[in-house]
Amino acid sequence: MSEAQATATKDEAGKGNGRPFFDNVIRAVVEGNSVTVTILAIFTAMVIGGLLNAFTNSAVLRAWGSFFSDPWHAITTAWDTAIGAYVALFEGAIFNPHTVAQLFQQSSISTAIHDGYLSAVFGPLSETCVQATPLLLVGLAVALPYQAGLFNIGGQSQFIGGAIVATYLGYGVSMPVGIHVIVCLIGGFAGGAVTGGAVGYLKAKTGAHEVIVTIMLNYVMAYFLSYLLSFHYLMQLPGSVNLITQNIAGSAHLPHLFGPTLRVNAGFLIALACALGIWWLLTRTTTGFEFRAIGKNPNAARVAGMNVERSWVLVMLIAGGLAGLGAATVIQGTDFSLNFQSYGTYGIDAITVALLGRGRPGGVVLAALLFGALHAGAPNMQAVTSTPVDIVEVLQALIVLFVAAPPLVRSIYRLRAARAAGVSQVLSKGWNA
Repeated sequence: MSEAQATATKDEAGKGNGRPFFDNVIRAVVEGNSVTVTILAIFTAMVIGGLLNAFTNSAVLRAWGSFFSDPWHAITTAWDTAIGAYVALFEGAIFNPHTVAQLFQQSSISTAIHDGYLSAVFGPLSETCVQATPLLLVGLAVALPYQAGLFNIGGQSQFIGGAIVATYLGYGVSMPVGIHVIVCLIGGFAGGAVTGGAVGYLKAKTGAHEVIVTIMLNYVMAYFLSYLLSFHYLMQLPGSVNLITQNIAGSAHLPHLFGPTLRVNAGFLIALACALGIWWLLTRTTTGFEFRAIGKNPNAARVAGMNVERSWVLVMLIAGGLAGLGAATVIQGTDFSLNFQSYGTYGIDAITVALLGRGRPGGVVLAALLFGALHAGAPNMQAVTSTPVDIVEVLQALIVLFVAAPPLVRSIYRLRAARAAGVSQVLSKGWNA
């Protein structure tokens, strides 16, 4: 048998026992593909976040003050502080083993449901989904224009635009239950689409840069909301001096998915459906192909006969609508009224979600769930371990920092691609390198 035949025989044997699959997995880990780098970036951020949490704790600092007399006590104190915070974060965002143990101690499922033990088990997951819903929708509003070469940092203005329309339709219009919910959702989408579409129109007609326009619109819409909430004849709650609207009607509330004891509602399913829809738009339609082609090279797209200006307007319309829909899920699902706390930091957090998700719908879903878990678990972490919730913001920043620098992560873990490319490229490549 010749050498070539022997090699072919070995390859066929390898295919039979699944070796190529494991070889590909090992090669992906060693060479540091995007998934591997993202996982390692999150792990690195958590390690550094744990160290920061431990060595800003007064008890740990006191223990390390006597390190040479009792080094084991200093090390275990730092370890317990760092791990204890992450355990509390996990229990507040995913599940608490103690509540699971209590559930199995009940005599029957009906008793567990009636006494609230079942809802206690799924409460953390429910809160994670609630927190992830607006992050997912506004994150898609950032990720979609990115595919078309636009940087949408106006999620806040588009969120406010959708929230204003959805809230007004919620309390100012009387409709049957099923219709009222849908009308408010459509109104939220339309309010955000108008705000986002204005950005695309200005860019298409005047060449105004979308970053500048969206930054300015964030302030415009915030002050516009302040104006609406300052007068009773506009949107302010009658008889109140607070900047808040009246509650929307019960017929406009999004239905809960698993009963009133869990806050997760139909908004989460809407967000997942939108992510699936954006994936289909980008990968299965001519319009999505045009978006991606324009994002790669708008001049070449023009030569190919694509209407770049029309695509800019359309992509910002859809993006603004997604952000406005995110506002509608907040107003109709959890808040039921509009004030200055309603839009929070969704516009800024959505940028980090889109970056972590690498501008892809599937990645945005996972990133939104991760950040939703961090937000959901932070209060429990503070209550159990007295760790400031600010550590979650630090952790988010560290995650984005390392995800935005793949060569740095590859260099830290000495992955093959880093050694081949060189660390000098860290500053010259972006987050999607």
